[in-house]
Amino acid sequence: MGNAFQAIQSFIFQGGDVLYLIAITIFLMWTLIVERIWYFYFEHKSVVAEATEIWEDRTERRSWSAHAIRDRLVSEASDKIMGSLPIIQTCVILCPLLGLLGTVTGMIQVFDAMATQGGNARSMAAGVSAATIPTMAGMVASLSGVLGSTWIKRKVDFQIELFQDHLTMDH
Repeated sequence: MGNAFQAIQSFIFQGGDVLYLIAITIFLMWTLIVERIWYFYFEHKSVVAEATEIWEDRTERRSWSAHAIRDRLVSEASDKIMGSLPIIQTCVILCPLLGLLGTVTGMIQVFDAMATQGGNARSMAAGVSAATIPTMAGMVASLSGVLGSTWIKRKVDFQIELFQDHLTMDH
C-alpha cells in the first residue's frame, strides 16, 4: 500500500498540479456514472410506473390537452432518465483539455529551463515530463469516461423511446 501511494505521489509530482484537476474531474465523472447505473437498476422502474399510472388513469387520450399532458409526462420522465448524462459528457470532453493545459504548463517549464540554464538536458527533462504526463492522464481519463458515457447514452435513448411507446393513445 505504501509503494502505491508513493508511486501516485511521484506521478503527480512529475506531472504537475494539473493532475489534481484531472483527478477531481475523473472522480466526479465516475461518481456520476455509478449514480446513473444505480438509477437504472434501482429507481427507473418506479419513475416509469408513476408516469404510466398517471397516463392510464386518464379516460380521454385524444384531445389536444391529452397530448399536452402526455408530452409533459414524457418530458419529465426523460429528464429523470437522462439525469447527469450531460455533466458526464462534459467531463469526458474536459479531461483531454485539462491534459493539454498540463502540456502547455510543462512546455513553459521547458522554455524557462532553456532560458535560465541554456540547453541543459537534465533541466529540460523535468519540463518535458511535466508536459507529457498530464496529456496521457487526460487521454486515459477521457477514454475510460467514453466507455461509461456511451453505455449510459445508449441506455437513456432506448429507455426514453420505450417509455414514449408505452404511453399509448388507444382511447
